[in-house]
Amino acid sequence: MSERAEQLQKIALFQGLKPDAIELIARIASEESHASGTKIFQHGDAGDKLYLILDGRVRISREVAGMGEEALAILGPGDLFGEMALLDESPRSADARVHERCRLLAISKDSFDDLLFLHKDLAYEVLWSFVRLLVSRLRETNDKLTFLSVSGKF
Repeated sequence: MSERAEQLQKIALFQGLKPDAIELIARIASEESHASGTKIFQHGDAGDKLYLILDGRVRISREVAGMGEEALAILGPGDLFGEMALLDESPRSADARVHERCRLLAISKDSFDDLLFLHKDLAYEVLWSFVRLLVSRLRETNDKLTFLSVSGKF
């Protein structure tokens, strides 16, 4: 198994995939390094890549008028972001800024679409992983909104 495939196996989205499937995904992933403070993308940009964090930390945030930056999440090794870009044609919903120097694997939307088109079994497995990831994030958001509503901060 290639080094990149081993890195992908550590990402929750790809855990449970067969080694052959992970190797296919590894072939379309490219590595990027970013210095602290670098903006990877910003709200409104075209979504063209999914990012997987190998090392370092990335802050996902939005600018709130009159308040400044509101951090939505700080992600670390094993986390991914920008995944909505692979599922729809909408622009980025938040900013992604390097919180701590990081190494990322990037997968382009076009390459991912081509791979899933050619490998239907892989598409089925990966898309169900996406569903589980997004449902988990939606539940977290519901919990946060409930807390804010109950605490009077909403």
